Amino acid sequence: MFDQFDALLLARFQFAFTVSFHFIFPSFSIGLASFLAMLEGLWLWTGREVYLNLFKYWLKIFALAFAMGVVSGIVMSYQFGTNWAVFSDKAGPVIGPLMAYEVMTAFFLEAGFLGIMLFGMGRVGRRLHFAATLAVAIGTFISAFWILSANSWMQTPVGYGINEAGQFVPQDWWVIIFNPSFPYRLVHTVFAAYLTTALVVGGVGAWHLLRDRTNKGARVMFSMAMGMVAVVAPLQIFAGDMHGLNTLEHQPAKVMAMEGHFQSHPEGAPLILFGIPDQEAGTVRNAIEIPKASSLILKQDPNAPLAGLDTIDRANWPYVPLVFWSFRIMVALGFAMLGLGVLSLLARFRDRLYDWRLLHRLALAMGPSGFVAVIAGWVTTEVGRQPFTVYGLLRTAASASPLEAPAVAASLLTFIVVYFIVFGAGTGYILKLMGKAPHAGETGPEAGPDHPIRTAGITPAPAVDPDRTLGAEARS
Repeated sequence: MFDQFDALLLARFQFAFTVSFHFIFPSFSIGLASFLAMLEGLWLWTGREVYLNLFKYWLKIFALAFAMGVVSGIVMSYQFGTNWAVFSDKAGPVIGPLMAYEVMTAFFLEAGFLGIMLFGMGRVGRRLHFAATLAVAIGTFISAFWILSANSWMQTPVGYGINEAGQFVPQDWWVIIFNPSFPYRLVHTVFAAYLTTALVVGGVGAWHLLRDRTNKGARVMFSMAMGMVAVVAPLQIFAGDMHGLNTLEHQPAKVMAMEGHFQSHPEGAPLILFGIPDQEAGTVRNAIEIPKASSLILKQDPNAPLAGLDTIDRANWPYVPLVFWSFRIMVALGFAMLGLGVLSLLARFRDRLYDWRLLHRLALAMGPSGFVAVIAGWVTTEVGRQPFTVYGLLRTAASASPLEAPAVAASLLTFIVVYFIVFGAGTGYILKLMGKAPHAGETGPEAGPDHPIRTAGITPAPAVDPDRTLGAEARS
């Protein structure tokens, strides 16, 4: 029944589906790990119990999000060998070590200290526990470093050679790791993770303030989250602009698709705000434009010429409608975040941060917007790179495994069903935890009194049941 579908298209959709699910959790856990480190540090510095309660409140949520991120990432990685074996063979000598470095550094660091962070409070010293929390936060950043380095190399490949087997082989690892687009993509992605977390925390705080504006935990988390949004949102817009200029230099076709520039503009290009891109006709229908604004943004000169997709072989065009609209969704949400941050500063200045119900409703509505923005940004980046997996060098059609459509479709349907059941249940439980207001005496995910306190070793003598010892039968 799947014979009419194209195996390549199904493989691309499967990878897009699993990556989208996976990307949601690290974009949250990266920022949340840093937030937890800040909360524990503030508790140790000030001694205020509210910070400890908030740490334990969000620690339970972090544990679930981190676990779902790990599981979804493992599933995604298997597709390199199943659906994209040719890509793995050609690019493996470069991509493989970068992903291995992520496991050997970030994952081992996170795994080594995660147990102490989750279950060690009360069992180890405060400083050691704080060090474990910091290690996990640093580990999430290192993980992002290596994964984004690998992805950025696929966008801007440098430092490689090609051997007799047609494989990309490393010639200069420093050049490969710090490829031209990597610094911009790293900053942009990390800022996105911090904004995503701040908006979720702010949305949860707003929800509880709407129900009880005197809740100390809700007031503190809302204040911290809105402060982060106010600081990071303008920085993110600036970082995104710098990333766009870098993309224009190294991947001009992607920027042409983002801007909807099918035709070249020798005397200044307009900024197309909205319209309906027509890939076949090579035009944007019903376009609403600002004359010469695109040249002003991209070249700092309203009369600067900008090339269009008409200068590029049509076979190398990305799918413009998807890139065009995903870019606008990302940008629109970015400016909405900036507006929320400005409103929070106004409320703080007027001493109404905890009383302005309109602000709380807006923050609640913006709670999920970070996830939408990061997915839209990922779509812009990855679809804009098409039709290549390694930009300009290895085409997507030449990267796929020689599979039949029914085989890919069967695994795709399985993923869809399992993901929505498993991750839907996990997400539902996270929302249930968020729905409970933070309170004094908050408990974390530590093992309770009914759980074992040892996994190995000698059982302490007071805990031995005399009726179960070897001499019990003799005594009876």
